[in-house]
Amino acid sequence: MASIPSSRQLAFMALKSVYQKKAYTDIALNRVIKTVDKSLEISQADRSFACELVYGVVRRQRTLDSLIDLLGKKKAAQQPPDLRIILHLGLYQLRYLDRTPNAAAVNTSVELAKANGISKLGGVVNGLLRGYIRQAESGDPLQLPDDPVSRLGVQHSFPDWIVETWLEQLSIEEVGQLLAWFNQSPKIDLRVNTLKKTVAEVETVFKAAGIVVERIPGLPQGLRLEGAGAVTDLPGYKQGWWVIQDSSAQLVTHLLDPQPEETIIDACAAPGGKTTHIAELMRDRGQVIACDRAAKRLNKVRENAARLHLKSIQIEVGDSRNFPQFASIADRVLLDAPCSGLGTLHKRPDIRWRQTNQSIQELFKLQRELLEQVAHWVKPKGILVYATCTLNLLENEKVIQSFLENHLNWSIQSPPDVIAKNLVTPEEWIKVYPHLQNMDGFFMVRLIRDW
Repeated sequence: MASIPSSRQLAFMALKSVYQKKAYTDIALNRVIKTVDKSLEISQADRSFACELVYGVVRRQRTLDSLIDLLGKKKAAQQPPDLRIILHLGLYQLRYLDRTPNAAAVNTSVELAKANGISKLGGVVNGLLRGYIRQAESGDPLQLPDDPVSRLGVQHSFPDWIVETWLEQLSIEEVGQLLAWFNQSPKIDLRVNTLKKTVAEVETVFKAAGIVVERIPGLPQGLRLEGAGAVTDLPGYKQGWWVIQDSSAQLVTHLLDPQPEETIIDACAAPGGKTTHIAELMRDRGQVIACDRAAKRLNKVRENAARLHLKSIQIEVGDSRNFPQFASIADRVLLDAPCSGLGTLHKRPDIRWRQTNQSIQELFKLQRELLEQVAHWVKPKGILVYATCTLNLLENEKVIQSFLENHLNWSIQSPPDVIAKNLVTPEEWIKVYPHLQNMDGFFMVRLIRDW
């Protein structure tokens, strides 16, 4: 009988796919576990530890590379690719996981080298990791640059350009707090479908199942879970009592403030978290048109709507820049625009290494084009909410400022009372900073067509 791969071997396999094939972290990890699990049953503990290792290593790449540069005879970029992954795994455990004994971190890393065809480099692994342990006994071996931007980047493992982006908005101390927040493992937020169950009822069911759950202040449908295990196995999932959705994403729909019997268009709807929230707040009465150019991703909208037993959602496949039939038909429009995702870096750690200033310039162009088009869908006196899950002036404030300068019949409208006033800026848009609000980073603004 074949032996079940260890959690570290699963992590190694997933990281090979991330580093060498440019796979997304979640997809790479799910694919490895699914492939291995076809013939072998992987324990939940091994799944969880492999997940922690993969996400943690991807988050901490720059810091780990800096340590390899300091401790190794060759720079990280010059190491054989498989060796670099094994060193990352070993150093991550030594530096960030208190529960892993040093000896276990070293020995299992050497075993990984043997198991993956580079046994002759086992001595390199052993020597570098033990060198880290020796130096750590007298202080942190990591040497930080003098330049404040690079210093934060190396310390918290971010590219310099992201640090610079946030230094345009926050102090050095606050940027340090923000970067540290993004290196935490995410908690699970969910939104109760109050058409099926009350928040109190769902909360009681979770507690009865031994799940740690708490209310989320300011969000009438929000609950936060800890140590919950597989989402699809949780109470009420199959019955449509709730859906996974981060707190700040729930705020977006409350800013839109949909009402029963209205016609509302979600311009970039997939995978459907906000679409289904719109339908719930409308009591499933009215018309919700969910648009997206990715037909495959719209299947997720259909699945979520069916699981939540929502009937008011209509699916439209296509680019939201090309729907002339929607001109002036909507009471409200939501544009949750494609963006760099810099507000979700704890959940999607590879974004920090994939996005560039050039890619953000391209997103800025797309965001302006989408906003220009979907504005035509709104009736006079109707509402348009523009939102992104990023914290980037170019994708947020500058998009809105440009739009308002060129559309004098539009203005910013104050958020409804359900929105916490401490989130509203003097300009009356909303910025959610994770280190302050403990939720994904978001920008959102409510616009009204004055005539």
